[in-house]
Amino acid sequence: MKVAVAGCCHGELDKLYETLELLQRRHNVRIDLLLCCGDFQAVRNEADLRCMAVSAKYRHMQTFYRYYSGEKKAPVLTIFIGGNHEASNHLQELPYGGWVAPNIYYLGYAGVVKYRGVRIGGISGIFKSHDYKKGHFECPPYNQQTVRSAYHVRNIEVFKLKQLKHPMDIFMSHDWPRSIYHYGNKKQLLKMKSFFRQEVENNTLGSPAASELLQHFQPTYWFSAHLHVKFAALMQHQTNIEGQLPKATKFLALDKCLPHRDFLQVIDIDHDPNASDSLEYDIEWLAVLKATNNLINVTSNAWNMPENNGLHAKWDYSATEGALKEILEELSHNLKIPCNFSVTAACYDPNKPQKNMEPVHIISPQTTEFCAQFGLTDINDRIQQVKEERSVRGEYEEEEEMDSTESAEEPSEYYTDNSGLSFSINPDEIMLDEEGGDEDQSTCSVDPSPDHPPDFSASFSDTRIMPDSMMVSSDDAMDSTNEDVEKSGVSEQTEEKSLNERALKRIGKNENGNSAMKKIKRRNQAIYAAEDEDKV
Repeated sequence: MKVAVAGCCHGELDKLYETLELLQRRHNVRIDLLLCCGDFQAVRNEADLRCMAVSAKYRHMQTFYRYYSGEKKAPVLTIFIGGNHEASNHLQELPYGGWVAPNIYYLGYAGVVKYRGVRIGGISGIFKSHDYKKGHFECPPYNQQTVRSAYHVRNIEVFKLKQLKHPMDIFMSHDWPRSIYHYGNKKQLLKMKSFFRQEVENNTLGSPAASELLQHFQPTYWFSAHLHVKFAALMQHQTNIEGQLPKATKFLALDKCLPHRDFLQVIDIDHDPNASDSLEYDIEWLAVLKATNNLINVTSNAWNMPENNGLHAKWDYSATEGALKEILEELSHNLKIPCNFSVTAACYDPNKPQKNMEPVHIISPQTTEFCAQFGLTDINDRIQQVKEERSVRGEYEEEEEMDSTESAEEPSEYYTDNSGLSFSINPDEIMLDEEGGDEDQSTCSVDPSPDHPPDFSASFSDTRIMPDSMMVSSDDAMDSTNEDVEKSGVSEQTEEKSLNERALKRIGKNENGNSAMKKIKRRNQAIYAAEDEDKV
């Protein structure tokens, strides 16, 4: 079957589906499935916009609300994961996944489904060491810290995924697995995105959690987005089993949805012609969810996952044959995911804008039904219970204050070298480009390394089908100036002004009354001059 893979969507659903329709007509093909690798931006109304971790000038309604309201319907089944620019309050309603609109399915914090016999998994968000061991404690209305921590990957999701033993065909993550850049054309990548150089050389670019999952699953395909550049790689895995051939993973990262950018790729995926053409549950994943239900943590306290170190009575939560049989019996052998989408919030009306709409914590009927069917804890219901209990005891406000001051100090089991990121663009939190930067055509296609087999190059280059308006011309293939990316860093620094001011207090002032950090930052004088203009 033909699967279209998209990078960062940024709410441009109309443009994305129009592009798919155009290429289907032009090339006489039929797209069976669309996969989106995060920054989907399922924004329903003005309250959802307030829950996106972007500066005010990037809070645009875009077009998702038309699919949510029923004005339009996705022309192709769409499966997506969350990124770091999302309506977090909306996606939080579906921690186990669900329909955000008819024919548009969210995989949840982490999830695995099947379509036409192809097993598809994914993990939402990006990795941040200081939040990795915490529970999913955030809920709207968010503060300056929780609006960001809400989309940070947690160790419980990685732990659940690592309990899976059956092969994975496709896996998606928003940020790249750490070290994957060593398996593709690294020279060309750094030519286009030179500010990645230090992180690449230090091997700190990307997610160590995703890298761990890549080693565990060794899937046939791994798709990512986040860094706004197309990059292909082939990772040959090692095997310790005698007589077993080593597996290889074809990795592909894609750009964001803009003209002349490599944001879309069509790939032929082997499938089971006898399998259902409906989206289906994965029984092994359901069994793992049931087995790990008692590990759920909805507090900001650090929580270590069980491991075989003598400290835990149980550390293996993988699915047994009995558990798989039980799931099948519960579902009466009908694995089809019910099309039970329901509207849970008012939809944006361009004729009646409500700029002061406040976000509220919503319990989704889809999640309630899913948890009741499989005996799982409704995370949002549990968060509300904990919140009410602490409010009665007068503890809630105290914890919220603690979260805002101590989040950055939370230890992690991963070593993350941030020394090179203090005064530079942080690719883990890469921001939306400036609107005026769309004319920059520096993100040309990245071909696989010459050392890779030619058939791999064909799978990710020759099968790419895009309309002329979306293809990169020879005029576009010039050295990157990084102007739009450097500008993007300004927006994030503006968004995190309160955090920066708190950090400056600890540094102290020099003899002229100016902080030492400010003096160092001025090495990019032009950028910070632009920031001052934004504040006016």
